Amino acid sequence: MTGADFRKLVGPIKKVDEKDTIPNIHLFKEVSSQLRVLARSSPEDKYLLVTGLQETGNVVAVTGDGTNDAPALKKADVGFSMGIAGTDVAKNASDIVLLDDNFASTIVALKYGRAVLDNVRKFIQFQLAVNVVAMFIVFFGSVIIKDSPLNAVQMLWVNLVMDTLGALSLATEPPAHDVLTRKPYKKDQAIVTEIMWRNIFGHAIIQIIILMIVIFVGPTGWLVQPYQVLCNHNDANGNCDTWNPFYARDLYVTQEAINDWKSLNL
Repeated sequence: MTGADFRKLVGPIKKVDEKDTIPNIHLFKEVSSQLRVLARSSPEDKYLLVTGLQETGNVVAVTGDGTNDAPALKKADVGFSMGIAGTDVAKNASDIVLLDDNFASTIVALKYGRAVLDNVRKFIQFQLAVNVVAMFIVFFGSVIIKDSPLNAVQMLWVNLVMDTLGALSLATEPPAHDVLTRKPYKKDQAIVTEIMWRNIFGHAIIQIIILMIVIFVGPTGWLVQPYQVLCNHNDANGNCDTWNPFYARDLYVTQEAINDWKSLNL
């Protein structure tokens, strides 16, 4: 379709409350859904196309190198201009300047742009899952067993590990191979999707079950045995009591442990 035919079908842009709008947006949707190439288009035709796509909820990117491309570059959500052949007007109106004038560089920008959103979602999913478990364990311990399994220092340590190591590992992942095969995201699409909520609460439930087993079954000796019992059981020469009172005697809490530690000839 040529630019003149496109402009004749859709109609010129009208201003409504100081905002550019398409007079017949329903016809524009029908035409744009079948449009593949807009030949012999004027700057007004490009601006009309960009405006209509934005009104229908699309995120629009425009490439250009000439002065007549400036209105469309400025109107678009992301404008790409050529760094070598592009004019200064086009460069100033664009958001990204392709220094090598290679159109394939826009593909790289698209891949890493989508990868940023994916990595942010991964980190949010990780953070929310761990925080849900931590809040439940602290609340459950404070209400039911009258003592929180995690004290303030441990909670700070958990958050430190999550905010540093978790953020670095998840936020620096390279783009996936199929990142460009997905449909574009809508502007009003939520960052936390339904699948993410399912993963968050699914992982949280599994972690809560495991932690409940550790909290209630662990002290009984069925899950694990105290270090002192295992040490004395497997040590026939008595070296365990001689060399490990620091670990096996509750960190110097008892006077017996203190005396054993002082009696060693170190």
